[in-house]
Amino acid sequence: MLFYILRRVISAISVVIVTVVCSFLLFFAAPHDPAGVICGPKCTPERLKDITNSLNLDQPVVEQIGLYFKGIVVGRDYTAGGVTRHCDAPCLGYSYILGVPVTDLLARAVPVTLSIVIGGATIYLVFGVLIGTIAARVRGTTLDKATVGTSLVIGSVPYFIVALVIALYATFLPKSQYVSFFDNPIQWAGGLLAAWLCLGLTNSAQYTRYSRASMIEALGQDFARTARSKGISERRVVYRHGLRAAMTPVITIFGVDVAYQLVNTIFTERIFQLPGLGTRIINAFNQYDLPVLMGGVIVGATVLVVMNLVVDILYTVLDPRVRLG
Repeated sequence: MLFYILRRVISAISVVIVTVVCSFLLFFAAPHDPAGVICGPKCTPERLKDITNSLNLDQPVVEQIGLYFKGIVVGRDYTAGGVTRHCDAPCLGYSYILGVPVTDLLARAVPVTLSIVIGGATIYLVFGVLIGTIAARVRGTTLDKATVGTSLVIGSVPYFIVALVIALYATFLPKSQYVSFFDNPIQWAGGLLAAWLCLGLTNSAQYTRYSRASMIEALGQDFARTARSKGISERRVVYRHGLRAAMTPVITIFGVDVAYQLVNTIFTERIFQLPGLGTRIINAFNQYDLPVLMGGVIVGATVLVVMNLVVDILYTVLDPRVRLG
Protein backbone atom coordinates (compact mmCIF):
# COMPACT_ATOMS: atom_id res chain seq x y z
CA MET A 1 0.00 0.00 0.00
CA LEU A 2 2.80 2.43 0.91
CA PHE A 3 4.64 1.78 -2.35
CA TYR A 4 1.41 2.27 -4.29
CA ILE A 5 0.68 5.59 -2.57
CA LEU A 6 4.26 6.77 -3.13
CA ARG A 7 4.05 5.88 -6.81
CA ARG A 8 0.73 7.71 -7.18
CA VAL A 9 2.09 10.79 -5.37
CA ILE A 10 5.11 10.94 -7.68
CA SER A 11 2.82 10.61 -10.68
CA ALA A 12 0.55 13.37 -9.34
CA ILE A 13 3.49 15.74 -8.78
CA SER A 14 4.71 15.06 -12.32
CA VAL A 15 1.30 15.98 -13.74
CA VAL A 16 1.26 19.25 -11.78
CA ILE A 17 4.76 20.14 -12.96
CA VAL A 18 3.84 19.50 -16.59
CA THR A 19 0.69 21.61 -16.13
CA VAL A 20 2.72 24.51 -14.72
CA VAL A 21 5.17 24.39 -17.64
CA CYS A 22 2.41 24.19 -20.26
CA SER A 23 0.45 27.00 -18.60
CA PHE A 24 3.52 29.22 -18.47
CA LEU A 25 4.26 28.62 -22.14
CA LEU A 26 0.63 29.41 -23.02
CA PHE A 27 0.36 32.63 -21.02
CA PHE A 28 3.87 34.05 -21.16
CA ALA A 29 5.82 32.41 -24.02
CA ALA A 30 3.15 32.36 -26.73
CA PRO A 31 3.56 34.75 -29.68
CA HIS A 32 2.03 37.81 -28.00
CA ASP A 33 3.15 40.60 -25.67
CA PRO A 34 2.31 39.41 -22.12
CA ALA A 35 3.74 42.54 -20.51
CA GLY A 36 1.55 44.75 -22.68
CA VAL A 37 -1.53 42.65 -21.92
CA ILE A 38 -0.88 42.83 -18.16
CA CYS A 39 -0.07 46.53 -18.32
CA GLY A 40 -3.46 47.34 -19.84
CA PRO A 41 -4.76 50.06 -22.20
CA LYS A 42 -3.47 52.95 -20.05
CA CYS A 43 0.04 51.58 -19.93
CA THR A 44 3.04 53.88 -19.59
CA PRO A 45 6.57 53.03 -20.79
CA GLU A 46 7.84 53.02 -17.20
CA ARG A 47 5.16 50.59 -16.02
CA LEU A 48 5.71 48.35 -19.05
CA LYS A 49 9.43 48.26 -18.30
CA ASP A 50 8.77 47.42 -14.64
CA ILE A 51 6.55 44.48 -15.58
CA THR A 52 8.98 43.20 -18.22
CA ASN A 53 11.96 43.34 -15.85
CA SER A 54 10.07 41.99 -12.85
CA LEU A 55 8.76 38.97 -14.75
CA ASN A 56 12.12 38.54 -16.52
CA LEU A 57 10.33 38.50 -19.85
CA ASP A 58 13.53 39.66 -21.55
CA GLN A 59 15.28 36.46 -20.44
CA PRO A 60 15.23 33.03 -22.14
CA VAL A 61 12.03 31.06 -21.61
CA VAL A 62 13.81 28.29 -19.70
CA GLU A 63 15.13 30.82 -17.19
CA GLN A 64 11.68 32.38 -16.83
CA ILE A 65 10.16 28.99 -16.02
CA GLY A 66 12.96 28.28 -13.55
CA LEU A 67 12.31 31.56 -11.74
CA TYR A 68 8.59 30.80 -11.59
CA PHE A 69 9.27 27.43 -9.97
CA LYS A 70 11.71 29.13 -7.61
CA GLY A 71 8.93 31.49 -6.56
CA ILE A 72 6.66 28.55 -5.81
CA VAL A 73 9.33 26.93 -3.63
CA VAL A 74 11.07 29.84 -1.84
CA GLY A 75 9.22 33.02 -2.87
CA ARG A 76 10.09 35.85 -5.23
CA ASP A 77 10.39 39.64 -5.47
CA TYR A 78 8.26 41.75 -7.82
CA THR A 79 8.62 45.42 -8.73
CA ALA A 80 5.56 47.59 -9.29
CA GLY A 81 5.58 51.37 -9.50
CA GLY A 82 9.22 51.47 -8.50
CA VAL A 83 8.48 49.60 -5.27
CA THR A 84 9.81 46.08 -4.75
CA ARG A 85 7.48 43.68 -2.94
CA HIS A 86 8.22 40.19 -1.72
CA CYS A 87 5.83 37.35 -2.55
CA ASP A 88 6.10 34.53 -0.03
CA ALA A 89 6.18 30.89 -1.09
CA PRO A 90 4.21 29.35 -2.65
CA CYS A 91 4.24 32.39 -4.91
CA LEU A 92 2.01 31.97 -7.98
CA GLY A 93 2.78 35.40 -9.38
CA TYR A 94 1.83 39.01 -8.80
CA SER A 95 -1.28 40.82 -10.00
CA TYR A 96 -0.13 44.19 -11.33
CA ILE A 97 -3.75 45.23 -11.87
CA LEU A 98 -4.82 44.67 -8.26
CA GLY A 99 -1.41 45.20 -6.71
CA VAL A 100 -1.33 42.03 -4.60
CA PRO A 101 0.26 38.56 -4.90
CA VAL A 102 -1.83 36.00 -6.74
CA THR A 103 -1.52 33.59 -3.82
CA ASP A 104 -3.25 36.09 -1.51
CA LEU A 105 -6.12 36.57 -3.98
CA LEU A 106 -6.68 32.85 -4.44
CA ALA A 107 -6.28 32.18 -0.71
CA ARG A 108 -9.29 34.43 -0.07
CA ALA A 109 -11.35 32.84 -2.86
CA VAL A 110 -10.60 29.14 -2.36
CA PRO A 111 -12.26 28.83 1.11
CA VAL A 112 -15.50 30.17 -0.38
CA THR A 113 -15.50 27.62 -3.17
CA LEU A 114 -14.50 24.82 -0.80
CA SER A 115 -17.36 25.72 1.53
CA ILE A 116 -19.88 25.71 -1.34
CA VAL A 117 -18.74 22.40 -2.79
CA ILE A 118 -18.22 20.49 0.45
CA GLY A 119 -21.63 21.51 1.81
CA GLY A 120 -23.43 20.68 -1.43
CA ALA A 121 -21.51 17.42 -1.87
CA THR A 122 -22.43 16.29 1.63
CA ILE A 123 -26.11 16.83 0.87
CA TYR A 124 -26.23 15.03 -2.47
CA LEU A 125 -24.02 12.14 -1.38
CA VAL A 126 -25.97 11.41 1.84
CA PHE A 127 -29.44 11.85 0.37
CA GLY A 128 -28.58 10.28 -2.99
CA VAL A 129 -27.07 7.14 -1.45
CA LEU A 130 -29.84 6.84 1.16
CA ILE A 131 -32.71 7.22 -1.32
CA GLY A 132 -30.98 5.02 -3.90
CA THR A 133 -30.44 2.27 -1.32
CA ILE A 134 -34.08 2.37 -0.22
CA ALA A 135 -35.22 2.22 -3.85
CA ALA A 136 -32.98 -0.81 -4.46
CA ARG A 137 -34.52 -2.62 -1.47
CA VAL A 138 -38.04 -2.14 -2.87
CA ARG A 139 -37.08 -2.70 -6.50
CA GLY A 140 -40.04 -2.89 -8.85
CA THR A 141 -42.55 -1.38 -6.44
CA THR A 142 -44.48 1.87 -6.85
CA LEU A 143 -42.04 3.63 -4.49
CA ASP A 144 -39.09 2.51 -6.60
CA LYS A 145 -40.71 3.67 -9.85
CA ALA A 146 -41.68 7.02 -8.29
CA THR A 147 -38.10 7.52 -7.03
CA VAL A 148 -36.56 6.76 -10.41
CA GLY A 149 -39.09 8.96 -12.24
CA THR A 150 -38.59 11.89 -9.89
CA SER A 151 -34.81 11.65 -10.18
CA LEU A 152 -35.06 11.65 -13.97
CA VAL A 153 -37.28 14.75 -13.94
CA ILE A 154 -34.99 16.64 -11.56
CA GLY A 155 -31.91 15.55 -13.49
CA SER A 156 -33.35 16.83 -16.77
CA VAL A 157 -33.75 20.40 -15.49
CA PRO A 158 -30.70 22.56 -16.37
CA TYR A 159 -28.61 23.47 -13.34
CA PHE A 160 -28.77 27.21 -13.88
CA ILE A 161 -32.58 27.07 -13.97
CA VAL A 162 -32.66 25.42 -10.55
CA ALA A 163 -30.18 27.99 -9.22
CA LEU A 164 -32.24 30.91 -10.57
CA VAL A 165 -35.48 29.51 -9.13
CA ILE A 166 -33.91 29.10 -5.68
CA ALA A 167 -32.30 32.54 -5.83
CA LEU A 168 -35.52 34.29 -6.93
CA TYR A 169 -38.26 32.42 -5.08
CA ALA A 170 -36.70 30.82 -2.00
CA THR A 171 -36.94 34.12 -0.13
CA PHE A 172 -37.43 32.30 3.17
CA LEU A 173 -33.77 31.22 3.06
CA PRO A 174 -31.09 33.42 4.67
CA LYS A 175 -29.40 35.95 2.40
CA SER A 176 -26.52 34.44 0.45
CA GLN A 177 -23.19 35.69 1.73
CA TYR A 178 -19.86 34.33 2.86
CA VAL A 179 -18.77 34.54 6.48
CA SER A 180 -15.76 32.57 7.62
CA PHE A 181 -16.60 29.40 9.52
CA PHE A 182 -14.12 30.42 12.20
CA ASP A 183 -15.79 33.81 12.68
CA ASN A 184 -19.39 32.61 12.95
CA PRO A 185 -20.30 28.99 12.04
CA ILE A 186 -24.07 29.72 12.09
CA GLN A 187 -23.81 32.66 9.67
CA TRP A 188 -21.40 30.63 7.55
CA ALA A 189 -23.96 27.84 7.13
CA GLY A 190 -26.89 30.23 6.70
CA GLY A 191 -25.16 32.31 4.04
CA LEU A 192 -24.32 29.22 1.97
CA LEU A 193 -27.57 27.31 2.49
CA ALA A 194 -29.14 28.38 -0.82
CA ALA A 195 -26.03 27.36 -2.78
CA TRP A 196 -25.88 24.04 -0.93
CA LEU A 197 -29.52 23.27 -1.70
CA CYS A 198 -28.95 24.09 -5.35
CA LEU A 199 -25.96 21.77 -5.66
CA GLY A 200 -27.53 19.12 -3.46
CA LEU A 201 -30.88 19.03 -5.27
CA THR A 202 -29.50 18.86 -8.80
CA ASN A 203 -26.83 16.26 -8.05
CA SER A 204 -28.74 14.04 -5.61
CA ALA A 205 -30.94 12.91 -8.51
CA GLN A 206 -28.06 11.30 -10.38
CA TYR A 207 -26.55 9.88 -7.20
CA THR A 208 -29.89 8.25 -6.43
CA ARG A 209 -29.71 6.44 -9.78
CA TYR A 210 -26.02 5.56 -9.32
CA SER A 211 -26.61 4.17 -5.83
CA ARG A 212 -29.74 2.25 -6.82
CA ALA A 213 -28.05 0.53 -9.77
CA SER A 214 -24.91 -0.23 -7.79
CA MET A 215 -26.87 -1.59 -4.81
CA ILE A 216 -29.04 -3.84 -7.03
CA GLU A 217 -25.87 -5.28 -8.55
CA ALA A 218 -24.24 -5.75 -5.13
CA LEU A 219 -27.28 -7.50 -3.64
CA GLY A 220 -27.22 -9.96 -6.51
CA GLN A 221 -23.64 -11.06 -5.80
CA ASP A 222 -22.67 -14.37 -4.20
CA PHE A 223 -21.70 -12.82 -0.86
CA ALA A 224 -25.21 -11.37 -0.43
CA ARG A 225 -26.87 -14.70 -1.23
CA THR A 226 -24.50 -16.48 1.16
CA ALA A 227 -25.32 -14.00 3.92
CA ARG A 228 -29.05 -14.53 3.41
CA SER A 229 -28.63 -18.32 3.46
CA LYS A 230 -26.98 -18.02 6.88
CA GLY A 231 -30.10 -16.36 8.24
CA ILE A 232 -28.72 -12.81 8.41
CA SER A 233 -31.49 -10.22 8.28
CA GLU A 234 -32.10 -8.38 5.02
CA ARG A 235 -31.45 -5.07 6.73
CA ARG A 236 -27.99 -6.19 7.81
CA VAL A 237 -27.25 -7.68 4.40
CA VAL A 238 -28.11 -4.37 2.74
CA TYR A 239 -26.54 -1.84 5.09
CA ARG A 240 -23.54 -3.77 6.39
CA HIS A 241 -22.47 -5.92 3.45
CA GLY A 242 -24.15 -4.59 0.33
CA LEU A 243 -23.61 -0.89 0.97
CA ARG A 244 -19.83 -1.16 1.19
CA ALA A 245 -19.61 -3.02 -2.11
CA ALA A 246 -22.09 -0.64 -3.75
CA MET A 247 -20.21 2.46 -2.58
CA THR A 248 -17.04 1.66 -4.53
CA PRO A 249 -18.19 2.96 -7.96
CA VAL A 250 -20.20 5.75 -6.31
CA ILE A 251 -17.12 7.04 -4.45
CA THR A 252 -15.17 7.04 -7.72
CA ILE A 253 -17.79 9.21 -9.40
CA PHE A 254 -18.11 11.37 -6.27
CA GLY A 255 -14.39 12.18 -6.19
CA VAL A 256 -14.37 13.21 -9.84
CA ASP A 257 -17.55 15.29 -9.40
CA VAL A 258 -16.19 17.15 -6.36
CA ALA A 259 -12.93 17.92 -8.17
CA TYR A 260 -14.88 19.17 -11.20
CA GLN A 261 -17.17 21.33 -9.07
CA LEU A 262 -14.24 22.89 -7.21
CA VAL A 263 -13.08 24.44 -10.46
CA ASN A 264 -16.52 24.96 -12.04
CA THR A 265 -18.71 26.75 -9.52
CA ILE A 266 -18.95 29.88 -11.66
CA PHE A 267 -22.74 29.75 -12.09
CA THR A 268 -23.33 29.15 -8.39
CA GLU A 269 -21.02 31.94 -7.30
CA ARG A 270 -22.39 34.40 -9.82
CA ILE A 271 -26.07 33.73 -9.11
CA PHE A 272 -25.66 33.80 -5.33
CA GLN A 273 -23.01 36.57 -5.42
CA LEU A 274 -20.33 34.61 -3.58
CA PRO A 275 -16.66 35.67 -4.00
CA GLY A 276 -15.24 32.25 -4.83
CA LEU A 277 -12.57 30.94 -7.16
CA GLY A 278 -14.82 30.97 -10.23
CA THR A 279 -15.72 34.63 -9.72
CA ARG A 280 -12.07 35.53 -9.24
CA ILE A 281 -11.04 33.77 -12.46
CA ILE A 282 -13.82 35.42 -14.47
CA ASN A 283 -12.80 38.85 -13.15
CA ALA A 284 -9.19 38.12 -14.06
CA PHE A 285 -10.25 37.09 -17.56
CA ASN A 286 -12.18 40.32 -18.04
CA GLN A 287 -9.21 42.35 -16.79
CA TYR A 288 -6.62 40.37 -18.81
CA ASP A 289 -4.85 39.57 -15.55
CA LEU A 290 -2.60 36.79 -16.84
CA PRO A 291 -0.82 35.96 -13.53
CA VAL A 292 -4.16 35.39 -11.78
CA LEU A 293 -5.44 33.27 -14.68
CA MET A 294 -2.33 31.12 -14.57
CA GLY A 295 -2.55 30.80 -10.80
CA GLY A 296 -6.15 29.66 -11.15
CA VAL A 297 -5.17 27.04 -13.72
CA ILE A 298 -2.46 25.68 -11.41
CA VAL A 299 -4.80 25.55 -8.41
CA GLY A 300 -7.49 23.85 -10.48
CA ALA A 301 -5.06 21.26 -11.86
CA THR A 302 -3.70 20.56 -8.39
CA VAL A 303 -7.21 20.04 -7.03
CA LEU A 304 -8.07 17.60 -9.82
CA VAL A 305 -4.86 15.63 -9.33
CA VAL A 306 -5.22 15.46 -5.54
CA MET A 307 -8.86 14.36 -5.73
CA ASN A 308 -7.98 11.61 -8.22
CA LEU A 309 -5.24 10.44 -5.86
CA VAL A 310 -7.66 10.37 -2.92
CA VAL A 311 -10.21 8.43 -4.97
CA ASP A 312 -7.61 5.84 -5.99
CA ILE A 313 -6.63 5.28 -2.36
CA LEU A 314 -10.25 5.10 -1.17
CA TYR A 315 -11.03 2.64 -3.94
CA THR A 316 -8.44 0.20 -2.64
CA VAL A 317 -9.69 0.63 0.94
CA LEU A 318 -13.35 0.04 0.07
CA ASP A 319 -12.68 -2.90 -2.24
CA PRO A 320 -9.81 -5.18 -1.13
CA ARG A 321 -10.19 -7.12 -4.39
CA VAL A 322 -8.53 -4.27 -6.24
CA ARG A 323 -4.96 -5.17 -7.10
CA LEU A 324 -2.49 -2.42 -6.33
CA GLY A 325 -0.08 -3.68 -8.96
